[in-house]
Amino acid sequence: MAVASVASVLQQAPVAPASALEKRLDVPGGRPPFPVVEPVAPLLPGGLRPGSVVAVQGSMALLLALLAAATAQGAWAAVIGAGDLGVLAAAEAGVVVQRLALIPRPGPDPASVAAALLDGVALVALASTDRIPPGARRSLAARARQRGSVLLPLGRWPGADIELDCRAEAWHGAEAGHGRLRSREVVVRAVGRGAAARPRTARLLLPGPGGPVGEVLADLTIRAVS
Repeated sequence: MAVASVASVLQQAPVAPASALEKRLDVPGGRPPFPVVEPVAPLLPGGLRPGSVVAVQGSMALLLALLAAATAQGAWAAVIGAGDLGVLAAAEAGVVVQRLALIPRPGPDPASVAAALLDGVALVALASTDRIPPGARRSLAARARQRGSVLLPLGRWPGADIELDCRAEAWHGAEAGHGRLRSREVVVRAVGRGAAARPRTARLLLPGPGGPVGEVLADLTIRAVS
């Protein structure tokens, strides 16, 4: 499996005409949200809204879960500055790696790399957010709004439309001190602004026993999502 280069992504990913870039989700004819896998859906009602900033804290697996459904439906994605993320991990999480660009070493100015990718890539994740100055953060958020892309900072991002905070609870699979670890139970809390201001919480399995993500139901049974 090969991961697309930045250049090939920008050449192949469709760029909307200027008139389309003006549209918003709350305007008739605006772009529909990008889909997310079912267990994550309660945290992001309707999906990932074009033009929004969704900060992801505490879990690379959660980020990959957010990219999976959108890339499966044809969207392009990019991850900038995550040096420990590999192709196999992305594929196992359900991401279509043929529509994924990995930029592990973006250089001294990762914000400029993110800005270029937001012009033609639907979902752009950016690590090392502490290196991004406030002015560059505001510029990237504005660019995402203008282009109808989703900016996914990996870490704190003041002013984000939604913040997803993932906390590990327990690993499952090794009983009585032996066996294989098969799933990790996490609690994800979503807080946001406007219509997303009401906090929401989901208990998930990242990974799940039968797939990249599973759901822990109220009666403590587990539902896997392939």
